[in-house]
Amino acid sequence: MSRWLPGVRERLVVAAVDLFTEQGYDATTVAQIAERAGVTRSTFFRHFPDKREVLVAGQETLSRLLAEGIAEAPAGASPLEAVAAGLERASSEMGPVNRELGPRLKAAVAASTELQERDALKSVGLASAMTTALVARGVPDPTAHLAGELGVLAFKRGYAQWSEGDRDDDKGLAHHALAALNDLRTATASLG
Repeated sequence: MSRWLPGVRERLVVAAVDLFTEQGYDATTVAQIAERAGVTRSTFFRHFPDKREVLVAGQETLSRLLAEGIAEAPAGASPLEAVAAGLERASSEMGPVNRELGPRLKAAVAASTELQERDALKSVGLASAMTTALVARGVPDPTAHLAGELGVLAFKRGYAQWSEGDRDDDKGLAHHALAALNDLRTATASLG
């Protein structure tokens, strides 16, 4: 097995999702994931501390992209306009592999309490990154928290629509995430 082939992280994620879908999270071992990806166990552990972390492989990058998009939004942007800029920035980095893995990832998470807990922590981390970026723009803390939470919800809803939807739909993740954010904006206005 070669350790230095390109795309090792991506191959590990795909292998893990495939195995979790085929045989369940609990029945899947790190050795099986490494073997399926064509790498050694030690290579697996250079990339991930454990098998649970494979499913949130891009969380740090996603958090950074969301925060950068918010930071780079025009100075007069409202909190939700800044969140929209973050969603656009993060969505631009999501490609065909992300879209392909979406439904399988959702199924693997739904079948494992441990993965559901990790997914919830991922959402908290994404919301925190957006909240911090909004506060840095001068948005008051409660408003920043609410906008960050709405951003996570919009991203998740948009990602689900994009990854589970019609494969002929070429609008991209950003379109779906921004549509979800607009739906949420309308919904919050009706809370009155």
